[in-house]
Amino acid sequence: MALGDPTSRYSVELGMPTRFGHASVASHLDELAQADEDGDVVGSSGGACQRSDAEASSSGIGGSCAVVGAATSLAYLPQTVFLCEPRHDLFEACVPSGPAENGLVSKWRPKDRMRTGCVALVLCLNISVDPPDVIKISPCARLECWIDPFSMAAPKALESIGKALHNQYERWQPRARYKLQLDPTVDEVKKLCNTCRKNAKSERVVFHYNGHGVPKPTANGEIWVFNKSYTQYIPLPITDLDSWLRTPSLYVFDCSAAGMIVNAFRERLDLNPTSTTASSTKDIILLAACEAHETLPQSAEFPADVFTSCLTTPIKMALRWFCSRSLLRDPLFGDIIDKIPGRQTDRKTPLGELNWIFTAVTDTIAWNVLPHELFQKLFRQDLLVASLFRNFLLAERIMRSANCSPISFPVLPPTHQHHMWDAWDMAAEICLSQLLPTHAEPDAEFQPSPFFTEQLTAFELWLEHGSQHKRPPEQLPIVLQVLLSQSHRFRALVLLGKFLDMGPWAVDLALSVGIFPYVLKLLQTTAMELRQILVFIWTKILALDKSCQVDLVKDGGHEYFIKFLNSVDAYPEQRAMAAFVLAVIVDGHRHGQEACIQADLIDKCLQHLNAPNPHDAQTEPLLLQWLCLCLGKLWENFPEAQLMGLQYGAPSTFERLLSEPQPEVRAAAVFGLGTLLDVGSDSLRDGLRCDDDCDDDEKIKTELTIVQSLFGVVNDGSPLVRAEVSVALGRFAFGHNKHLKSIAAAYWKCQSNSLLSALPSLANIRSPPTGYAGSSQFLHSASVVSTPVGAVLRVGGDSSALVRDGRSSASSPLPAAGIMHGSPLSDDSFEHSESAILLNDAPSNGIISSSKTKTVDNAVYSQFVMAVYALAKDPSPRIAGIGRRILSMIGIEQVPTNSFRPSGGNIQQTSSLANFTRSSSWLDMNAGRLPMTFRTPPVSPPRQSYLAGMRRVCSLEFRPNQLSSADSGLADSLRGSVGNSGVSECSVLPQSTIYNWSSGHFSRPLLTSADENEEALLRREEKERLAWDCIAKCQHSSVSNLGNQITTWDIRSDTGTKAMLMHPFSPIVIAADENECIRVWNHEDTVLLNTFDNHNFREKGVAKLCLVNELDDSLLLVASCDGNVRVWKDYTQSGRQKLVTAFSSIQGHRPGARGVNAVVDWQQLTGYLYAAGEISSIMVWDLDKEQRSNSIYSLSDSSISALSASQVYGGQLAAGYVDGHVRLFDVRTPERHIGTMKAHSQSVERVVGISFQPGLDPNKIVSASQAGDIQFMDIRRHTTAYLTIEAHRRSLTALAVHRHAPVIASGSAKQIIKVFSLEGEQLSVIRYYPSFMAQKIGPVSCLSFHPYRVLLAAGTGSGPTDSCISIYADENSPAR
Repeated sequence: MALGDPTSRYSVELGMPTRFGHASVASHLDELAQADEDGDVVGSSGGACQRSDAEASSSGIGGSCAVVGAATSLAYLPQTVFLCEPRHDLFEACVPSGPAENGLVSKWRPKDRMRTGCVALVLCLNISVDPPDVIKISPCARLECWIDPFSMAAPKALESIGKALHNQYERWQPRARYKLQLDPTVDEVKKLCNTCRKNAKSERVVFHYNGHGVPKPTANGEIWVFNKSYTQYIPLPITDLDSWLRTPSLYVFDCSAAGMIVNAFRERLDLNPTSTTASSTKDIILLAACEAHETLPQSAEFPADVFTSCLTTPIKMALRWFCSRSLLRDPLFGDIIDKIPGRQTDRKTPLGELNWIFTAVTDTIAWNVLPHELFQKLFRQDLLVASLFRNFLLAERIMRSANCSPISFPVLPPTHQHHMWDAWDMAAEICLSQLLPTHAEPDAEFQPSPFFTEQLTAFELWLEHGSQHKRPPEQLPIVLQVLLSQSHRFRALVLLGKFLDMGPWAVDLALSVGIFPYVLKLLQTTAMELRQILVFIWTKILALDKSCQVDLVKDGGHEYFIKFLNSVDAYPEQRAMAAFVLAVIVDGHRHGQEACIQADLIDKCLQHLNAPNPHDAQTEPLLLQWLCLCLGKLWENFPEAQLMGLQYGAPSTFERLLSEPQPEVRAAAVFGLGTLLDVGSDSLRDGLRCDDDCDDDEKIKTELTIVQSLFGVVNDGSPLVRAEVSVALGRFAFGHNKHLKSIAAAYWKCQSNSLLSALPSLANIRSPPTGYAGSSQFLHSASVVSTPVGAVLRVGGDSSALVRDGRSSASSPLPAAGIMHGSPLSDDSFEHSESAILLNDAPSNGIISSSKTKTVDNAVYSQFVMAVYALAKDPSPRIAGIGRRILSMIGIEQVPTNSFRPSGGNIQQTSSLANFTRSSSWLDMNAGRLPMTFRTPPVSPPRQSYLAGMRRVCSLEFRPNQLSSADSGLADSLRGSVGNSGVSECSVLPQSTIYNWSSGHFSRPLLTSADENEEALLRREEKERLAWDCIAKCQHSSVSNLGNQITTWDIRSDTGTKAMLMHPFSPIVIAADENECIRVWNHEDTVLLNTFDNHNFREKGVAKLCLVNELDDSLLLVASCDGNVRVWKDYTQSGRQKLVTAFSSIQGHRPGARGVNAVVDWQQLTGYLYAAGEISSIMVWDLDKEQRSNSIYSLSDSSISALSASQVYGGQLAAGYVDGHVRLFDVRTPERHIGTMKAHSQSVERVVGISFQPGLDPNKIVSASQAGDIQFMDIRRHTTAYLTIEAHRRSLTALAVHRHAPVIASGSAKQIIKVFSLEGEQLSVIRYYPSFMAQKIGPVSCLSFHPYRVLLAAGTGSGPTDSCISIYADENSPAR
């Protein structure tokens, strides 16, 4: 897109899947292009080509089924990839940084701004008396400041020259004080220097010395002045001069052998003369007319003070020198140069334009030649210093032509031959060529120079071909100069925006060249055409350097972006950039927050979030995301802004965004809600006490409402969202710490008769119901299972927090009757959770004193604890860590105990815990993870016979003197921090990352659509061609015997292989055992490529392995039996696997069930993940949106034991049940359910495996039960299977159906594998043979076909002695 095109839109990507479009992919796709537009065409074709026998089922693609074959190809090779967005890149391992406050790009800002406060002009001319060491030629240079000293009396000439020099300097720095000394004595110079330093104070002093009437400087570094009678030359050591002027200072020495002085200064400062970056302890800058051995030019074509003329009148000097060397050697030009019309400050006049071009040329030369730090010091720190050094470059060019070399300190590289001088010469020639007619005819129109247009064109060409790895564009300083011109400004800004979009390095270069003050000044313009590009440029700047927020607020720049945010003609993506700029302005900057509140930013943002039409174009996800983040940053840690947000109804607005399809928007909405929670509420309320507590009560109610809304996204499918939920809940736990601790403390107090009497209640907690629908997602986890207890609760509290003031203690939820109704720790919480608690005003055991009766809804606090427990068990390690920190904050901490692992399904227990159950509820932190003990306050002396091996430590409020115990864990340190006041309190809180992560979006290129990686496209096209060939071969294949074992190897697993798959395009087998150890093998070389644990707690088994994006850079999806799903990238690289995403696909299970027993399947065509198990529904997860799209009621009280998603028809899935039923569902239909069949009627009816048959018929299913029968069904018939195979006798353990070939396989616990055709013909039998050379297999645990080849992988064995993987092919395949 063209950045300067007002009708164009910025290319912005947000959470959308990548689609590959290939012109070269197959005529298979082209064939189906029209047919696929009408769903009926595919459906009717599938029906017309129904194959009812084995012959038809094994036939190839062709004939009347050509369209069907094309549809098959399209369905099997989906064009959409998932989980490849920036949010999936290293979420666990890296916390992205937001806009930098200091660092790489902040070096552009000058550390010390400097100004020249005083200028001392010392002229030692002694007109009409030549110094003794100078022999002048004839004719000789005579002009001093363009005045002939012999054209008038000597005293008058000296005075005129001094005044002219003063005027020449004053043009460069009119605000400085100027002091002039003509032919002075030493005392006069001393007085001058002291006066200048006194007036300048800490500012820079410039000392200009003209020594044309005195001898050359001495080798000791002495310059010459006069005695009072002008009869002697008196030496003045530079040491004295330096001691008078001190620093910072700049010296200009215009005399012969001026290099002597520079050398003396270098020796004095003890600097290396060859270093251009050495920094002195004294800020001294030197400019000298020539080297130590050189004499000033005496040619009459130059003025006598050629060095001074170059420094103070560069345009006049440059034009005179150019005319003397060009074809324009007209005698009139000498007069014309002095009469060039215009002013140097008016760029629309010839003289002003020449000065403008000269500044651009010299700036460009300096920026391209000097190191950036030196450029900043000399050309951006001080206005007068910058002007003198620009003009010094001209002096070097002119004087080197006269064999004289001006020198400086710091030393500059040679610049006299830089090619940009040619551009200056051309501009000067074009200008002068117009002066003759202009001079003769004053009314003639002056034509502007094409210099800037040509330079912008050169810059544009660089943008087309340049990159970070090439030489930077030398025209960048010229672009800065062009911003001063209204005629070139728009084009320059567009090109600058394109350059900044190239990356952080480009922003760094632009800022270092000095672009910042120019774009800051442009915010004052009202030009409508500049708004979009200015917002874009500021977006790029602030994405890299947050420190600019101060400048923006100081200059009122925030108002510019607020107005742009409300622009109706701006595109949403552009307004999102304005929201980002405003978010940076208020990020941690109180002045920025206050300024934006005064500009009514809260109301304006909420108006956009409350768009009446949810599908309005203004509801661009990126805009919604940044409006939320902007508001969150605006009221973050700003109580007044938080109160305004509550008054404007922000919570209800943000709550509606929690169901948005983009995870980034949901996470930003959670961030906005979380920052509304006041972490300093107690101290704040104390400081802002009113006559009553109504405001406090309202705020507490609002915060409780906010937390209830967050409960609905505790189990969101995106870790990005859940991380923000955990951070928000951490803020709530901090602000409501006393309530959360007192609930548990009161419960343990009322149970203090015996700890043992409390323990059974821990395993039988029932969830408090709530009217909030979303909370049910995690409340399911409170169901009870019969597994051993591995955790004891410890509740700690801060008694000082409870009695901090009457109001806070009054709202502490202690019961009057000894029972905590509604408490999450109460046995009868189910019956009483919806009712509020009336607190007694009487003190309770001296712990809590109450001043008045208050009501607090304890159910919210109970739900909060359950939500935090859900987060503490999160499959994302990062989120689980935050959840554990929150538990510690509310007094529940974990202490590592000796790890125990199930052995043969039994767990060693003490006798006192033998009849306890392990719950998967919010108390069950041990389920499937390392055993941990929750340390609890002592409630009664424990009996060792009941509590052997359990460690118990006192909590804060019961035993404060034992806080220094070695056993105090994370919780004690956190609670200790919480007890402090001030900012340190918030240091224990988990920190949000969504803002910093989202800021990275604007650091990436936005103007150009991300070009698809050519190499990746070629790889995909190659895979597609291979897939087409293999699909055709599979569909035409006639497998006769699949019993040829081509390779086998021992996987060295203690628990055998539980799940397995074969990579479609590499000789790779991926296997997982019961401990969720993932092993990746190269089956051709039998080499282990990688091995890693799915998570650190291996007590749960693997339910399914799937490949996501198998035609691209595939991801490995690992579904655990507990319903947790983890997706890995780079899984084939040893030790380099990375977790892409993780979520819990199932929350809770049926009462009385032993576990979730999840069954999962992935559908690449739609991006849906289907999950079921010991629940009454099938969860449908959209991995593009990373949220649960819907739930399908399973229509049975029986659990689902097998699940299969169609790879041809998106949205279709088949489910097999424990009671033998098979049901077909389609999420695209309103009723969801398509058909049901009682497929298996034996006494053992559990469906072990289910799959769609190869081909396009959406109703043909293969199902196998544990009894050993395999049923071929057509669901449309609803009655019985049309084909039954009695494959095994009550021992079937695995079923595999090839995706394309007409072949299926089943495995048995009796060490037998059978292969059948779709007709029911048994093709081969693989069994255990005891002979030495025969193949040996153990009990079959899993089977998997290769997706595109007729290869069968079998995982066998259940222990370390017989665990192996074997691969079988037809008889023609050679064994390896």
